[in-house]
Amino acid sequence: MMLDTLGVGLLGTSSPVFNVVLQHGKMYQSKENSSVWGRPGTFLPPYYAAFVNGVAVHSMDFDDTWHPATHPSGAVLPALLALAETLHSKPSGLELLLAFNVGLEVQGRLLRFSKQAHNIPKRFHPPAVVGVMGSAAATAKLLGLSPTQSMAAMAIACSSAGAPMANAATQTKPLHLGNAARRGLEASQLALLGLEGNKQILDLESGFGVFYQDYIPQHLAEVTPNGHYRWVLEDQDIAFKRFPAHLGMHWVADAAVNVRTQILTEDPNADLRQIKRITLRVPSSRYIDRPIPDTEHQARHSFQFNCCSALLDGEVTVDSFSSKMMNRKSLRELLHKVHLENPEDNPASFEKMYCEIMVEMARGETHTARCNTFYGHWRKPLSQEHLVRKFKTNASTVLTSGAADGIVQIIENLEKIPDCSVLGSYMQFHKHVTQREQSYYSASV
Repeated sequence: MMLDTLGVGLLGTSSPVFNVVLQHGKMYQSKENSSVWGRPGTFLPPYYAAFVNGVAVHSMDFDDTWHPATHPSGAVLPALLALAETLHSKPSGLELLLAFNVGLEVQGRLLRFSKQAHNIPKRFHPPAVVGVMGSAAATAKLLGLSPTQSMAAMAIACSSAGAPMANAATQTKPLHLGNAARRGLEASQLALLGLEGNKQILDLESGFGVFYQDYIPQHLAEVTPNGHYRWVLEDQDIAFKRFPAHLGMHWVADAAVNVRTQILTEDPNADLRQIKRITLRVPSSRYIDRPIPDTEHQARHSFQFNCCSALLDGEVTVDSFSSKMMNRKSLRELLHKVHLENPEDNPASFEKMYCEIMVEMARGETHTARCNTFYGHWRKPLSQEHLVRKFKTNASTVLTSGAADGIVQIIENLEKIPDCSVLGSYMQFHKHVTQREQSYYSASV
């Protein structure tokens, strides 16, 4: 999860939304500074470094997804790395790993207190709700806060939680992750200084319960010195995306590629522009039903667009969302032939949904395919080889190959690394900086 988050974050430093928030962050100065990923020599106060790096992670919707639905890593890792660089006594890799797991655990357990949270969200974007709580818990752990201070951090963070789903498929959505990382770190720092909040914040309907209408808090598992604590992540694996789009698009893409293969196997010279009608049977979810997307962010949240891209090209990639690919005449014409159906047995849940596609050709023949579980889903996880390949592909858009290899080695041996802040240095080894400059920026390594 850490490796994937760093990779998509590096790729995201090329996005317009990242550049906007970076310019905003440069307005602020501090004696303590943390690295901005992919920008050699650029440092910001830790809150703003956590913010801009968190935005980078989610700028293309390429980061990991969990169940119940949220993007757990992007709200936590940027905050932890920003904090680690500013601490006088640098945390070890094992300490970073433990704090990261604490941040995930808090998100996973809070989501399990609501059945509503198990479905694709309709009201609040989950990373803005549980993500900020995870960031607060993780950074509190890394700071070594007491239980009382940690509870205060959670209460403070809760007052910064929540962002509406109406901003999905816009440039503002990535800010939800950046704000979660930043506000969680801010909450733990305020708690360290003695600020207090409501100690029952997680138990009250007027507390964390405002975000989920069926929220029923329960006791968290007790931790004993000699007992084994079972983490949520041990029972619920993670989904890693193969292309930068909403998770639901991955069912659609796999089904569409299957149909394309059927068509070309039957007739290798088939003209896919001669498709007469496309029927998609998918869950009902308004914000990912976008017949004619106008922007890349809308396209990343469009059943129709990802289906047509996969049919025409045999895959969906980072380049699929470029203006050139989006504005192709063949794709625009094909979009008008897509019709959505929402079967009752196809719930809006990443655990239970499926995609079925039926393509009718001009001559009358039909082809169908169904995807129940795409490659990358927690039931069908990416291999370590493919996960590392994804990281290196993303990281190579910004970093030298040596830096990318170095990050892989650090993550694979994280529990043995004495100073986890070295990651910040590697994340600034830009491939377009001269060798002399790179040796300067690698001083801390």
